[in-house]
Amino acid sequence: MFRAFPFQTDFFNHEIPLLKRKQSAFAIEDLPGLWRLHWQLGQITIFSTFYTRIDQACLLWGIISIIIFLTAQFAPIDWATQAFFWSGLTLLGTGAMIKLSEKWATIEPLNHIISAWIFLMLAGLVLTDLSIFWGWAPILTQLPLLWLALNAFGYLYTGVKMRSRAFLLICFVHLLAIATLSYVGVWQFLETGIVIGLSAVLLAELQWDSSGVCANHPLGEKP
Repeated sequence: MFRAFPFQTDFFNHEIPLLKRKQSAFAIEDLPGLWRLHWQLGQITIFSTFYTRIDQACLLWGIISIIIFLTAQFAPIDWATQAFFWSGLTLLGTGAMIKLSEKWATIEPLNHIISAWIFLMLAGLVLTDLSIFWGWAPILTQLPLLWLALNAFGYLYTGVKMRSRAFLLICFVHLLAIATLSYVGVWQFLETGIVIGLSAVLLAELQWDSSGVCANHPLGEKP
């Protein structure tokens, strides 16, 4: 009876660290679109890392999210202008995500994960724009909640599909942020930008567990 539960004891590979620092720019084989950054002075390595295409997509989404929500928090710009600005950046991020992950688009479960994130981002964009231009106050006043919830669901779905504790942990962080929104008052957009943006950047900067899901296909970009 208990073996039918999705998180049986062997669902996650607990021998793999949940998150760990990337060893160096040369700790991974050549992959399509791979970025290597290595800064060395003499025999001293100052900075060395790499970014797969998935890392690049996470990094881009992190930067876009921070820009959008910090603009909403601090910039004296009317909502309609911000909606055009948000829409452009979100569509840019979605298009880049599709391009960067195109080699994964036919591989299960990665294709389902990519499709889910595209749906969530576009759904959030449509709801945000409609709430602004049609004056849907119940949604307009809860935009931080909306985007935190969409991202939480995306990380939950990704965590289950990838069998990754790291994504489930980030899902929990988003749920915790939702629970604390009422306590931060007028700083809800700031909190949302920090949580969504830094979560994506963290995934780009660190290696995360995937319990072999990424490695078990010929296009595997190791996390």
